[in-house]
Amino acid sequence: MGNGRSRLGQHVCSQFLPEEQDEVDRLFDALSSEKRGSNTSPRSFSLKALKSHTGEALPPEMVTRLYDGMRRVDLTGQAKGPSESVSQEQFTVSMSHLLKGNSKEKSLMILKMISATDGPVKAREVHKFTEDLVGSVVHVLTHRQELRGWTQKKAPGPPSRVQVLAAQLFSEMKLADGKKVLGPQQLDCECDQAVIEDWVFRAHLVATFLSVVIHRGFFLHLSLDLATLVPERQVDQGQEFESILDILSVIYVNSHLPREQQHRWHLLFSSELHGHSFTQLCGRILHRGPCVMLLEDHDGHVFGGFASCSWEIKPQFQGDNRCFLFSISPSMAVHTCTGYNDHYMYLNQGQQTIPNGLGMGGQHDYFGLWVDVDFGRGHSKAKPTCTTYNSPQLSAQEDFRFEKMEVWAVGDTSRSQPAKSNKSILDVDPEAQALLEISGRSRYSEGFREAPDQE
Repeated sequence: MGNGRSRLGQHVCSQFLPEEQDEVDRLFDALSSEKRGSNTSPRSFSLKALKSHTGEALPPEMVTRLYDGMRRVDLTGQAKGPSESVSQEQFTVSMSHLLKGNSKEKSLMILKMISATDGPVKAREVHKFTEDLVGSVVHVLTHRQELRGWTQKKAPGPPSRVQVLAAQLFSEMKLADGKKVLGPQQLDCECDQAVIEDWVFRAHLVATFLSVVIHRGFFLHLSLDLATLVPERQVDQGQEFESILDILSVIYVNSHLPREQQHRWHLLFSSELHGHSFTQLCGRILHRGPCVMLLEDHDGHVFGGFASCSWEIKPQFQGDNRCFLFSISPSMAVHTCTGYNDHYMYLNQGQQTIPNGLGMGGQHDYFGLWVDVDFGRGHSKAKPTCTTYNSPQLSAQEDFRFEKMEVWAVGDTSRSQPAKSNKSILDVDPEAQALLEISGRSRYSEGFREAPDQE
């Protein structure tokens, strides 16, 4: 398991593989060879050296947090306070805990990055740390040009997307009594090591973000696969546009997708590019595999849903329990299925007795998320929550209007209709069938074709 190195001393055990430990040693050598002050020992480095090494890759506040966390590591259990600089042993243990450690080891380092004391910290201090961490991830990915086609878009007003995602991650933390921090009055509650450990275990993006900050901010030449964190953004040539999404909202939604669909998002439909047309929407999303849809209502609320299966026009509900609804603004949240019913996805048009439009969750005329065939109108009904996803009302108004809507295929999706299909266009377009019947014409192919497969 561990890789004890003679140059580190017998009491230090690293979790790095030999080649990884060589890279950590190389980084320490680079840091400790920087110009040192008179009070810095030859085998340690100062805050000035670390800031010089990271340059503009990380915000100064996060560099200071990381440095303070490292120099507060007590290898002997007898230290009376933080060391004046970071030794190689402290550096190796810190990197091992942050990059390879379990939830307990990571939580111990987080506490040292927050406070010089060994005891509990205030909830407000954890909240500030979370904001600094989320902001540092955006900063370093932007600096290293690893946004993969996405942008660092500013929210239309306060709070910022950094604050929104930080608030979501912080909301995952449970205090010692098992309750969450529900309001400002609880920000002075104490959070001990067990609380932080439980938080790191459940809010997995915290550990992921720490890894990104260290790998990219320290210019560490170790393997780090960003493909499942930041999906590749694909838009067909000549169709560039400003998406509703920014890098943090993409990271958040993407983290809840099945892993095999996390590496690529391909634009299928944008109301800005393809017009305010339900027909265009259907034509571009049918039989295209799993996809994420989202829209922004006139009040600035951004929300949507993940469809785990290809959309099809039919009067029955479709999809499976991997579907979910989500919100991005004014707050971030994901709402997964409850098991109460299987009303995951619904898409229909051209019918007179059942609703025409696209819906997710709930029931006819009372969907968790509904986009009407009269494009630009929809509803999100939940009193108190959607039966399928346990989601609250996602939009500002129960019946809302919207201008912007997007649908993204996720993962390796087919760009063509399924090859095996006996269906006429009339089978999949009830509106066309209705028009044909109104005109008094017959469907001459009826009776000459094999019956289409039952859905």
